[in-house]
Amino acid sequence: MNQTDMPPQQIKLHKKSRLLELRYADGSHYQLSCEFLRVFSPSAEVRGHGRGQEVLQTGKLNVEIRDIIAVGNYAIQLVFDDGHDSGIYSWRYLRELGENHQTLWEGYLAELRAANASRDPDEQIVTLVDPSKG
Repeated sequence: MNQTDMPPQQIKLHKKSRLLELRYADGSHYQLSCEFLRVFSPSAEVRGHGRGQEVLQTGKLNVEIRDIIAVGNYAIQLVFDDGHDSGIYSWRYLRELGENHQTLWEGYLAELRAANASRDPDEQIVTLVDPSKG
């Protein structure tokens, strides 16, 4: 079995800080926020059914994980408090999220800025157009 396909030795949900902690036998250790896991859900609802069909997730700042369900010996299913529960996080995908966290997060924030969208569900961003330049 490839190292990236190995399950974490420990998966711990920290409810107050909304972090999912993953510890691996090789000493690797990742803390991924519920928000991060929600916006990078491997579900078709988020990723679409092919390249270019991804749906930018907005307003997920305060999302929480309600439940973690084992899926065979290869994955977990995360149930979020916003009703999202269709993503199956394989051991490989969780490892990739941990290893690439910083790059993925920066890309996500850039996408939000480009879309003039917000992480905060209670914030609506409006861009005013200068009528003299319209």
